[in-house]
Amino acid sequence: MKKSFLIIGLALAMFSCNKEGATTASENKTAYVDTSKLIEENQEAKDIESKYKTKSQEMGRELEGEAKQFQSDAANFQRDAQVKGMAWAQQKGAELQKREQQINMKQQAMLQTLQQESGKEMDSLVKRIKDYIKDYGKKNNYEYIYGTGDAATILYGKEGLDITEKISKELNDKYKSSDKKEEKTEEKK
Repeated sequence: MKKSFLIIGLALAMFSCNKEGATTASENKTAYVDTSKLIEENQEAKDIESKYKTKSQEMGRELEGEAKQFQSDAANFQRDAQVKGMAWAQQKGAELQKREQQINMKQQAMLQTLQQESGKEMDSLVKRIKDYIKDYGKKNNYEYIYGTGDAATILYGKEGLDITEKISKELNDKYKSSDKKEEKTEEKK
């Protein structure tokens, strides 16, 4: 009889422990963020993209002048090759080939530089966004915040749990306020 009470007591204790564990698991506060949308709507990301688009256009104009001059020289070469002879044509053709290779290498170097610079800035932005989401989760008592988007880490998210808009708004507000602080600092100088 004592064994029965002991077994029943242990069973009740285990049942109550399992019940407590189940309620705490279901009470975990979770949400998700659409990371692709967050980057698309992020003003700082837009500013970075715009900055490097402008840089690309400026560099393109510089190369465009060289490319036009090369095309003009190549057209003149074809016309003059028949008149000036084979030796001249071979020498001038080699020079033109070398110039074309230099222009192509310069273009590739510019593109690579732009990609590296913009990549560094975007990586830094992504790190700041991740840190912000981490702080947001701690501040708002979330157990988990999942990410969706290009590198989806969840396959389903209940609509009410999507906090993308809140985080997007707060990040943009924070970025705008930091711009104002920078402007005030520059005005004081």
